[in-house]
Amino acid sequence: MTLRLAFDVYGTLVDPLSMADLLEQDAGDAAAGVAALWREKQVEFAFRKGLMRAYEDFGACTRQALRFAMASYRLSLSGEREDELMASYLSLPAFDDALPTLKALKGIYPMFAFSNGSYSALEKVLGHNQLLPLFDGLVSVDDVKSFKPDPAVYAYARRATGAWDEPLCLVSSNAWDVIGARAAGLQAVWVQRDNRRVFEDWNIQPSAVIGGLGELPDALKTLLNQGS
Repeated sequence: MTLRLAFDVYGTLVDPLSMADLLEQDAGDAAAGVAALWREKQVEFAFRKGLMRAYEDFGACTRQALRFAMASYRLSLSGEREDELMASYLSLPAFDDALPTLKALKGIYPMFAFSNGSYSALEKVLGHNQLLPLFDGLVSVDDVKSFKPDPAVYAYARRATGAWDEPLCLVSSNAWDVIGARAAGLQAVWVQRDNRRVFEDWNIQPSAVIGGLGELPDALKTLLNQGS
């Protein structure tokens, strides 16, 4: 039995909230709040577009969420500055534990990046952080024209990773993603990067909870032992 890993990208491998640093020149002391709202609305807009069957790629959701976040703080951006920030989103920094963990797991498990992002965006942000060569493949919702947590997206991930009769384990810092994966029959490890975050009480539990990616190798060994 081969356990295959599907890593969420935004919030798990790379840090969207790091955009607060770049937003300081546009939003001053409100930069952190704008960055947080930007991320929140980016995810919400993707959810809504998926439910409405009104798919636009994740970049469109990201741009629309940026505009909403700025407007919510009574701020605005020039078209040129908006384009600059969107370009910077393609080079979000990786969390410190991403590269060493992927290197440690390379060759032990088949590994895939599995994201709401488009292939071109994934190639750029993962390539920028030297993460791209460590994956056996990329899986984008763009092939399905919907977004996580649509069950069709997780079913597609199983097919795209070759996990037909073998287990597929999502690794994600997003609780809604973990719940979606578990509801679709996948294993899922929740990366609880902030211990103040609470997992939603939906009577659906993660397969494992870790405080950072550095704990993932041991968590995976425990999952495999439990399944043997």
